[in-house]
Amino acid sequence: MKKDLLLALSFLFVIVLAGHAQDLPEEVMALDTLEVEERGDRDLPVFTISIDDIEGEAESHDISSLLQGSRDIYVNTAGFNFGSARYRIRGYDSENTTVMINHIPVNDPETGRPFFAVWGGLNDVTRMTEPVNGLGPSRHTFGGVGGATNIVTRASRFGPNTRTTYSSANRTYNHRMMFTHSTGMQDNGWAFTLSGSRRSASEGYAPGTFYDAWGYFLSVERQLNSDHSIGLIAFGAPSRTGRPGVAVQEAYDLTGNNYYNPNWGYQNGEKRNARVNNYHTPWIILSHYWDLGDQTEIATSAAYSGGRGGSTALNWYDSHKSFDHPDYNLAGDPRPDYYRWLPSWHSHDPEMFGLLTDLWKNDESFRQIDWEWFYDANRRNLFTVNNADGIEGNDVTGMRSKYIIEERRNDRTQMVFNSTIEHLADPRHILSGGVNVALSKTHQFKTIDDLLGGEWFYDIDQFAERDFDDPQMAQPDLNNPNRIVKEGDVFGYDFTGNINEYSMFAQSEWILPQWDFYITGMLSHTTFWRTGHMKNARFPDNSYGDSEKHNFTNFGLKGGATWKITGRHYIDASTAYKTRAPYFRNAYISSRVRDHVIEGLESETILSGDLSYIVRSPFIKSRLTLFYTEFQDQTWSRSFYHDELRTFVNYIMTGVDTRHMGAELGIDLALTPTLSAYIAAGTGDYIYNSRPEVTIARDNDFEVMAEGRTVYLENYKIGGMTHTAGSVGLRYDSPRYWFIGVNANYFDDIYIDINPDRRTEAAVQHLVETDPQWEQLLSQEQMDENITFDAYFGRSWRIQRQYFIQVNVSVSNITNVKDFRIGGFEQLRYDSQRPGQFDSKYFYLYGRTYFANLVFRF
Repeated sequence: MKKDLLLALSFLFVIVLAGHAQDLPEEVMALDTLEVEERGDRDLPVFTISIDDIEGEAESHDISSLLQGSRDIYVNTAGFNFGSARYRIRGYDSENTTVMINHIPVNDPETGRPFFAVWGGLNDVTRMTEPVNGLGPSRHTFGGVGGATNIVTRASRFGPNTRTTYSSANRTYNHRMMFTHSTGMQDNGWAFTLSGSRRSASEGYAPGTFYDAWGYFLSVERQLNSDHSIGLIAFGAPSRTGRPGVAVQEAYDLTGNNYYNPNWGYQNGEKRNARVNNYHTPWIILSHYWDLGDQTEIATSAAYSGGRGGSTALNWYDSHKSFDHPDYNLAGDPRPDYYRWLPSWHSHDPEMFGLLTDLWKNDESFRQIDWEWFYDANRRNLFTVNNADGIEGNDVTGMRSKYIIEERRNDRTQMVFNSTIEHLADPRHILSGGVNVALSKTHQFKTIDDLLGGEWFYDIDQFAERDFDDPQMAQPDLNNPNRIVKEGDVFGYDFTGNINEYSMFAQSEWILPQWDFYITGMLSHTTFWRTGHMKNARFPDNSYGDSEKHNFTNFGLKGGATWKITGRHYIDASTAYKTRAPYFRNAYISSRVRDHVIEGLESETILSGDLSYIVRSPFIKSRLTLFYTEFQDQTWSRSFYHDELRTFVNYIMTGVDTRHMGAELGIDLALTPTLSAYIAAGTGDYIYNSRPEVTIARDNDFEVMAEGRTVYLENYKIGGMTHTAGSVGLRYDSPRYWFIGVNANYFDDIYIDINPDRRTEAAVQHLVETDPQWEQLLSQEQMDENITFDAYFGRSWRIQRQYFIQVNVSVSNITNVKDFRIGGFEQLRYDSQRPGQFDSKYFYLYGRTYFANLVFRF
């Protein structure tokens, strides 16, 4: 009800203000546009009127087109104000947006998602963008239904200046320093831009986290003549970060902290995090720019990217971690938030319940990782391996580590070729197109990061060792059996994903007096296969060497029109239909150990459309959009321990359809020359739109434990994100070069991400509808609505017309709301008779945070 009222009032506001805007003279409207462009303002679509139009000398009665490359107030607000609450524009995952750097697509080939951390900290040199929102036309790519963004980093596009920045914050990092120097295009035809950054925190907002990141960037361009330029850029952002955790509400309540992080513990008096991300994937891009007169531009680039990606985690063999108590010995998973360590698991035993409750509340070493216990256990564990490394008589005795820190690596290499062309066929007709070839490899394996005091680790699969009588079946690599592995050694699994994609697109745009049209077509071919580097004992014929190659040919069509009602009012409509190859990560049953793909693997289909009413004047800039999108034949794959089946399984759903429909509203108001206001709101109904079929396969053999099982997902909400968000704000810009602003944000329709197996007949087969478990298993939790407030301030000084100093300070969540659940998920592990035993895990919005920025430029 609240969101309906918000949208109705806001839309009425647009109509009323648009009517007042019609009273403004054409000259004022045009001058405002020129002023905005001179400031370099990034607000979305303004229209352009020439000087001839202002002076009344032009005979043309054309109405200028919308500038698709600008960002509107809704998109800007959704990115900055709503993002902290896990809001996604139109409910789309990030793989539906294409991100490019100098025309080179940089989305991850394995998942389709852009990872902005690849160029993290390089804000100074990645701020120039050519964004296209939604289904609009892009002259660099076909794009996704979420739009496309080209980040421009040509050295010639940077003006000559030197910029240093220091930032202080209490979020994921505490300190940031950046330095950037640009020469601009010099008389000798050379242009250079150099940038570097450093971000750090000994402990971030969440306990036990840390941040250690660098960034570097170099762009060189040589203008050969008036028609040809060659550019080279190289950049990277090495980072090590300690990860925050997610927990059940019981753990948050026992610790009195909604940001409880089970990933850390004290070692020698210092906090140590077991889950550490370590990434560095640099890029090198060589480009040639060719201007064929005033009508044609060709940009051709070749790129290479290669680096490391990894995340550490605790691993163990035959764990018997317990605590010192004469009557109780709880062996099992050594992680502190393991369900058997929680008081609720022992609700039937009042003494044990009370003991664990006291330990959780009062003993920090109990509720966090006990590093010293791991070291002591490893040093006490003398063990002998016969025929180590497969060599008869090679018996090894030593301190076998039962607990280790492993690093799960995903090292990517990628070679990309891209060429695009833009041609002005005539003043009313623009043609564009391009080709892209991407050859990618993702090398995925595990290494020993830390033996935690032991001498070596025995490379066997403990689940296979338990499930099979033949000890040989526990060997991860028959080519190297009985392996003794030490720090830095590869173990467990080792394979390469090979992904080759070839695509082309063509686009035609027509610019007419009162109408604009465009149509775009795309054709692509994707090939992927798995190369195994270990011969797994459970799958000796399907784990080593090259697998079968899987090929998918896909296409896409999109088109749109803009009706230019007047110079202030526009109606814009677009529609798209495309097919997309399945991503490598979702295609295999268990790519870690075998090359079997999901039965019936096929391309997914995407159908989308949107309709917008847009107002542009000096007084108001607004957009109201209705959108509808369907994703069909998606694949959903997860691996987890299945309590009902009592084994580690691969859970694969096929035929997953989702529907996204909703509305977006953005209003930017100039109330006075110095006071402005905005309204931004988005709401959607994002649901599962089918009843997928599921296959459950044991991870350790070929057995299919369930096949063709129907999952009753239809009409459940897509969870883990905010469906409705709104924001209103005021900003004052002083003529004396300072500004201040405040805004209020509203969030609602936040649903838990559901476990599909709880929505099957098998989950409720032993229940009747009147049983309390029935509702607990099938219902979907909706989290409470909430409101937050933000404020920001800025001041700038210019000294002797040569030096520029700027200070910005922003404070988010001023009222320090700490009980705002912004998302969560049902655990895949569950007990149908006791659904609450494996409770959902939740994410909470950070409390009051700040960000302060000091810039010195000359």
